[in-house]
Amino acid sequence: MIRKIRALTALTTALFLSATASATVVRFETVLGRFDVNLYDKRTPATVANFLAYVNSGAYTNVIIHRSLSGFVVQGGAYTFPSALPLDTIIARPSVINEPVFSNLRGTIAMAKVAGSPNSATSQWFVNMGNNSANLDAQNSGFTVFGEIVSGGMTVLDTINALQTYKVSDTIDTLPLRNFTAGSTLITDQNLVYATSVTVLDNNVDSAASLSPVANTLLNPTPTPTPTPTPTPTPTGTSGGGGGGATGALSLLLLGALALGRRLRPQAR
Repeated sequence: MIRKIRALTALTTALFLSATASATVVRFETVLGRFDVNLYDKRTPATVANFLAYVNSGAYTNVIIHRSLSGFVVQGGAYTFPSALPLDTIIARPSVINEPVFSNLRGTIAMAKVAGSPNSATSQWFVNMGNNSANLDAQNSGFTVFGEIVSGGMTVLDTINALQTYKVSDTIDTLPLRNFTAGSTLITDQNLVYATSVTVLDNNVDSAASLSPVANTLLNPTPTPTPTPTPTPTPTGTSGGGGGGATGALSLLLLGALALGRRLRPQAR
């Protein structure tokens, strides 16, 4: 009987883990509303597995939107807000292989990575706020688009993308803030933009079957195990998108979160 109980427990655990591991729809509950992401499990499996590892571990709880460039990207996955400043840096898992199968069109989500290093994506992701295929599909050997925003979620992301941004350090130079007055020296949870939770909504691996993502025609869509890094163009449009107030004291408040020495980001041009 004990053996049967143990076997049943093991089977239940295995089924639970397989369900979470195969999730294809993830929900972001942000302070400005929710948006859902339908993942491309079957076409970008390594990237989806990597992303879900962060989701299922709770690493993205209170994840900060730390970069926003109007009409270009909204980016997160680097820091979390632990209920009080300073911010916490998300501990990165091993980097994941690049899978540049699909195009960076508006409403898609992709992995950010280190310039000049195609296989360097870890925890950071960005949502394309415009049609960025001409710029990003071949930049740095392409960015892995691994899902798309569904169910009207772009309305929430457009609201975030419209917020005033502020430079608070060399690594956080377009931080979107809400209910914030330029020149203020205090930042709270009422100012930051973050997702209180990022959770699995639907674990049906075929939920992307009805979607029609556009192929990346600028690169061979077959992932290459050891791609050769391509030169990265001089970044432009990456400084604060207007508004430079609250850079001094605000920088000190965020100092504990600025340990990253590399910029993990797609470059506008």
